[in-house]
Amino acid sequence: MEIVKSFPLFNIVICLICGVLSSVLKPKQAKGLSLVLTGAAGAMNAAVLAWVAREGQYTYMMGHFPAPWGNEIRVGLLEAVLAVFFCSIMFLSVLGGEHYISLDIEESKGNLYFTMINLMLTSLLALIYTNDLFTAYVFVEINTIAAGALIMIRNNGHTLVAAAKYMIMSLIGSGLLLIGITILYDVTGHLLMVNIHSQVAALAASGEYQLPLTVTLGLMSAGLAIKSALFPFHTWLPDAYSYSVPSSAAILSSLVSKGYIFLLFKLFYRVFGFDFIVDHKTPNLLFFFGVAGMIAGSVMAIYQRDMRRMIAFSSVAQIGYIYMGIGLSVPMGTIAAVFHIMSHAASKSMLFLAAKGLSDVSGDSKDFSDLRGSGCRSRLAGAAFSVGAFSMVGIPLLAGFTSKVYFAEAALSASRGKMGIAMVALAISTILNAVYFIRAVITIYTPNEEAASMPENCHLPKTMAAALVCFIVLNVFLGTWSNVIEDAIRIGLSTFS
Repeated sequence: MEIVKSFPLFNIVICLICGVLSSVLKPKQAKGLSLVLTGAAGAMNAAVLAWVAREGQYTYMMGHFPAPWGNEIRVGLLEAVLAVFFCSIMFLSVLGGEHYISLDIEESKGNLYFTMINLMLTSLLALIYTNDLFTAYVFVEINTIAAGALIMIRNNGHTLVAAAKYMIMSLIGSGLLLIGITILYDVTGHLLMVNIHSQVAALAASGEYQLPLTVTLGLMSAGLAIKSALFPFHTWLPDAYSYSVPSSAAILSSLVSKGYIFLLFKLFYRVFGFDFIVDHKTPNLLFFFGVAGMIAGSVMAIYQRDMRRMIAFSSVAQIGYIYMGIGLSVPMGTIAAVFHIMSHAASKSMLFLAAKGLSDVSGDSKDFSDLRGSGCRSRLAGAAFSVGAFSMVGIPLLAGFTSKVYFAEAALSASRGKMGIAMVALAISTILNAVYFIRAVITIYTPNEEAASMPENCHLPKTMAAALVCFIVLNVFLGTWSNVIEDAIRIGLSTFS
């Protein structure tokens, strides 16, 4: 067996080991280890992507026990693309915010912060690659614990309350997911996803256990919807994103919810089968809540006076886009949803990091009244914020524009009722996006009297500047080379079930 086929498992195991090792290192050593580890994981996953693109997908059995007793991971083109992308976003988010970690976190907790970063990367890679449902649940819980720690490690009243809200909502979602897995195992006798799919198909054909399967589908879908902050289960999100340290906000907004959504893709395509999902009307519910989130998240963002809370509420709307795409029940809708996972991650991480740069040159204030002229005082932060904002609005050549084109294309191929609702929702949401994001861009470039007495161009930390430049390039790449990404997603989905 070629060693590259073992890289996905190596990534998961090494990240776990480095998480433990970081807990006994000094903060600077732990930071260096985490950055090296994330970069190495990205390189290994890139090698896996190249191998899969050439040879095709494969299943990797761990240990000496085959299905249904053993455990395994499944690696396809879609999984490899997302693994490379998630590692890249994680690396840039940590790099961009590393200057502020030592300022915002007690020195004695610095190494623990990077322990949680490593565990977060472990859980995300495991959720991408695992083919075992209970293993997925285990790493969902690791992800939950790591995310809670990343929120509260700043250790002030706001972050403690935010972490408590997050843990309450997230554990409700985890509980629903676990109950669903338990019932599904009782009905099918399997934990490997492909084996469950075969058994579910047989039960659907025979008409047996339809009620338990329906309940299981509802519980697991609801659990992951809660954990990924689908409206109206979003109440934990604004505080969690707004009060975290910059690197945590970037990671939480771009990756954590997306890991749960990708697991939902696996449930729909690989466990139950999409025909089964459509027959039980699950996409219709997700479509309704997705559209509601697109509008409600944007309306709530308009009324925010704090820039970071505005960006956070925008995430509610963007998660709504993803669920709307799934709910359209057409292949192009899923392609659009997966692409939007990537475009949103590339834009939202950049927005949170740029917001911190703008805040630094405005007396550490996040209020829009104090941010006037900040884009002139910190030009790179202003440019990065503008690119992220324009991407979210849907300006051509940027990632967000391509996402909206794909969603519109998916809506045109959906059923007549969903087509009309989706097109109207896209139009309204885009207008609302423009209201608060364009207003924010105008604000940061509108001088005021105080701006005249401040330096013309305040330099960002070098690591943040490098990260923001990379995010700008990534956003433009997703917007201009989207056909390459779309082809990879389309091929990956064709072999995903």
